[in-house]
Amino acid sequence: MPRNRAFSEPECSAEYSADYSVSLPSDPEHGVGRTHEVTVRSSGPCLCLPRFMRLTFAPESLENLYQTYFRRQRHETLLVLVVFAALFDCYVLLTCAVVYGTDKLAPALAAVAGLVAHVLLFILCKYKLLPERLARRFLPYILWVLILAQIFCYLGLNFSRSPEPSDTVGWQAFFVFSFFITLPLRLAPIVLLTALSCGIHTLVLGVTVAQQRQDGLDEGALLRQILSNVAIYLCAITVGTMSYYMADRKHRKAFLEARQSLEVKLNLEEQSQQQERLMLSILPKHVADEMLKDMKKDPSQKEMQQFNTMYMYRHENVSILFADIVGFTQLSSSCSAQELVKLLNELFARFDKLAAKYHQLRIKILGDCYYCICGLPEYREDHAVCSIMMGLAMVEAISYVREKTKTAVDMRVGVHSGTVLGGVLGQKRWQYDVWSTDVTVANKMEAGGIPGRVHISQSTMDCLKGEFEVEPGEGGTRCEYLKEKGIVTYLVVVPKQPLRNGINGVKLSLTSSHGGSPPLVNTKERNGSLSLACTSPEEPEEPDARVEEDGEAVNPSFPNPRRRLRLRDLAERVIDASQNEQELNKLLNEALLERESVQALKGKSTFRLSMRFIDPEMETRYSVEKEKQSGAAFSCSCVVLFFTALVEVFIDPWLVANYVTFVVGEVLLLILTICSLAAIFPRVFPKKLVAFSTWIDRTRWARNTWAMAAIIIVTMADIVDMLSCWQDHGRMGNWTAGPPRPGGCGEQPKYYSYIALLALVATIMLVQVSHMVKLTLMVLITGAAGTVNIYAWEQIFDQYDHRRGQQSTSSLVPSKYSMTAMIFIVMLSFYYFSRHVEKLARTLFLWKIDVHDQKERVYEMRRWNEALVTNMLPEHVARHFLGSKKRDEELYSQSYDEIGVMFASLPNFADFYTEESINNGGIECLRFLNEIISDFDALLDEPQFRCITKIKTIGSTYMAASGVTPDANANGYSTKKETLSDKERWQHLADLADFALAMKVTLMNINYQSFNNFMLRIGMNKGAVLAGVIGARKPHYDIWGNTVNVASRMESTGVMGNIQVVEETHLILKEYGFRFVRRGAIYVKGKGELLTFFLKGREKQGSFINGSSVTLPHQVVDSS
Repeated sequence: MPRNRAFSEPECSAEYSADYSVSLPSDPEHGVGRTHEVTVRSSGPCLCLPRFMRLTFAPESLENLYQTYFRRQRHETLLVLVVFAALFDCYVLLTCAVVYGTDKLAPALAAVAGLVAHVLLFILCKYKLLPERLARRFLPYILWVLILAQIFCYLGLNFSRSPEPSDTVGWQAFFVFSFFITLPLRLAPIVLLTALSCGIHTLVLGVTVAQQRQDGLDEGALLRQILSNVAIYLCAITVGTMSYYMADRKHRKAFLEARQSLEVKLNLEEQSQQQERLMLSILPKHVADEMLKDMKKDPSQKEMQQFNTMYMYRHENVSILFADIVGFTQLSSSCSAQELVKLLNELFARFDKLAAKYHQLRIKILGDCYYCICGLPEYREDHAVCSIMMGLAMVEAISYVREKTKTAVDMRVGVHSGTVLGGVLGQKRWQYDVWSTDVTVANKMEAGGIPGRVHISQSTMDCLKGEFEVEPGEGGTRCEYLKEKGIVTYLVVVPKQPLRNGINGVKLSLTSSHGGSPPLVNTKERNGSLSLACTSPEEPEEPDARVEEDGEAVNPSFPNPRRRLRLRDLAERVIDASQNEQELNKLLNEALLERESVQALKGKSTFRLSMRFIDPEMETRYSVEKEKQSGAAFSCSCVVLFFTALVEVFIDPWLVANYVTFVVGEVLLLILTICSLAAIFPRVFPKKLVAFSTWIDRTRWARNTWAMAAIIIVTMADIVDMLSCWQDHGRMGNWTAGPPRPGGCGEQPKYYSYIALLALVATIMLVQVSHMVKLTLMVLITGAAGTVNIYAWEQIFDQYDHRRGQQSTSSLVPSKYSMTAMIFIVMLSFYYFSRHVEKLARTLFLWKIDVHDQKERVYEMRRWNEALVTNMLPEHVARHFLGSKKRDEELYSQSYDEIGVMFASLPNFADFYTEESINNGGIECLRFLNEIISDFDALLDEPQFRCITKIKTIGSTYMAASGVTPDANANGYSTKKETLSDKERWQHLADLADFALAMKVTLMNINYQSFNNFMLRIGMNKGAVLAGVIGARKPHYDIWGNTVNVASRMESTGVMGNIQVVEETHLILKEYGFRFVRRGAIYVKGKGELLTFFLKGREKQGSFINGSSVTLPHQVVDSS
């Protein structure tokens, strides 16, 4: 199952897709994303909500994981509820202390017991001393019972002698709302608990008051007060439900972002590991790490460099092995080109597996030649022994090819030990290679060897320490170079001891592709990437992971932060997760736990009092962050004002001011709400209103002004009603004249303080408003209500207390002070909660920023890896290997009918190269060669050479092809071949000729600047080729075919300073205005006599660099 499908897709909902859709780049290369959305169900635990508010995730396991996350997030909020209860205990103790008497001892002791219990609970929860199961399942219910018991203790012990229906209603409403914003439970249990507590409270009050006033009971007044209580409770429950819903949405969004972050990291980590494996299969780790390090450098540092960067390292005491297939020409003639590539791939795949077994570093595949080195990059004392064992295994492997194909193929192996310079040259199509005199000797050891034998030099013999039996090799009789250098050679007979596990280990399955036997290559998906290998029951796969000393897997492409949960851990474990949803959710849970364990808001990042970010830029980003729930927050103010008016109607239905303030207030609040909602639903509202709403959301002072306006409207409605009631009471007479008019507002003044409490509830519902602004608004509400209570309503409250005092001998705190103190305590509680909410909001913001930064870092690292990979393989080939592949899909190969091929060598570089100390053992000579090749590579960036692909460099030979592009016709342009004329079809070949001429001009400039006399010998040809990748563990892109062979022969049989082509190429290029000199017929190995021409230049100035003339000083211009 592909990795990018490992995450179960939640069901989609059209209703909330705008709010909850999250685009995940499952294929970042193409920017294709998937959408994960929340399901809106009619079933589930939230049936108490309207349909549009029932948000749950699908599948159910994801919803359960979210609920676990949500409860953890609310664990700290539960501490806030404990603080609320402790403040209530302090309030009770304060009221008992002010009017202390013997009757106050019981409520004071109950308050002290409650305070001790709450302090103990706070400590146990804060430091997680309770068992997790107990804290998760039972603590919320224990706290609910404790708070309910405290309220009833306070009610029974203080007001039992003269109860009123309004007693402790404010505290009950306060805790009802607090349950919604703090309890770590689902919504349904909270609604049930609050409804139960409110029902019990209302029932107890109603029954108690009815029993106490059996004789003078005013049933109508009692009913209105009970209905007022119910209205207050309904307001608290409604706003609490909205608050829960808003918090739930915010946490769901954070949960989705965490889930998105995990999936993006896993997807990108997987792709980056694919790139890394591909990169490290082509380049040694130390070279790849150095390249990545240089890519991260500042561009200004690179500009200061005098030379192009060269990654070259000196390695001593290594053994070099060259192996060539003898009889390859006969083999290639016995099968098709596609079958030949398959055969080579399986054979070289086997060689790569043997190389891993015998600690060899495969350097390069040159046609049918394979060469590798032991002892690089890490020194091995047994490098010579390993190389000989490798050679013997290769000879054994080729024997199966000989048996299956019935051809006389064999391996000729040469081994030499010495020193090499290993690295890459140029800036494009990097391939690791080695240079040194010892490499040349090893090559000649192979050329002077005997088929089926391993030919070794004296230096290799000296490293063996008698490990193998040998016999004289007499290489000088077969190779002039060995004779000139006086190199003594040997042939390995047999090892003295049998090799462990045998030499070869497994037979090759070589059959024709037309047969019915298994395919030549077994493609196997491992961790989502394509791994090509010849599997063997006897030999287990060599582990790909490189392990550090501490046992942790190394990933050179990724910085390894010291985190408890690492990307590689997740990437490895997600294999099971793709088939096991429970495991995947476990991964997500661990990622969430890790994120929560990091204290995002530390003292260094924010100011302690204001909680603003110390970094002004971060504070600005936070202030403009859009919160989609601002409209819902303003609608809470509308709900509060509605229930406020309803309570006042029940208390005094004849107060006209109540109706006026309700209508005016609701209209103003609706205007504010609509202006806030316009930015969320831009299609519903006019563009100007949407622009205005967006400006409010993004401007802090405007947002604060808007919030303050809403709260001032709610507060002023209450204050105006209180003052109107005071004036009405003044007209009816003072308190000495008797009780106020029955059912008047002055008969139950406490309800207006409860209305002020509801205004405080509306204040903390505001979003995107800092806790300091909320504190200012709450101080305004508390100050206004307290001033009216103590001064304007002094007579009303005194009359109310006097009436209650006649019915009871117990001493009570004057209501004007107790109500003001209650509002003040609630204000302190809500301010504490507002700080907690803002801390949570800022933490979520930092998490969001961290998710974004992580993705950017991973994307950046992926781009670096991708740049390296595409610099080693053509982009379309790299995509083939990095994409998700099917098990039965074959290796990459593509046939081209009309391709241009060019070989360009520097024959006199061999004379320039020396390994003297003045040249740093040859490194400085290679540095100069690197400058030449880099300048050639720079030409490929020119627009006119866009269809030219560099294939590779072989020593000092540069190989390129034109028209080798994905899904292209012969000319490399995206047009159908049939619609093109001959001149358009071969335009790419003319571009290749221009490129060859530009290379000559570039080298001439280098010679002029460096006082050298290097000359190019170039051969070109056109025709059909087969492009493909061979090598299992080390993919190697190359092109094969007669066209390539002839182009190579054109170079090797050419003349320095000239571009040699065959007659067919000459006829095509002549149509483009190129000038040629006829050379005549020359002998080409395997082809016989071929008529060739020298390309001299163009009649008109070409499109190459600066339009310079390409005729070199030593050439004779011939316009034939």
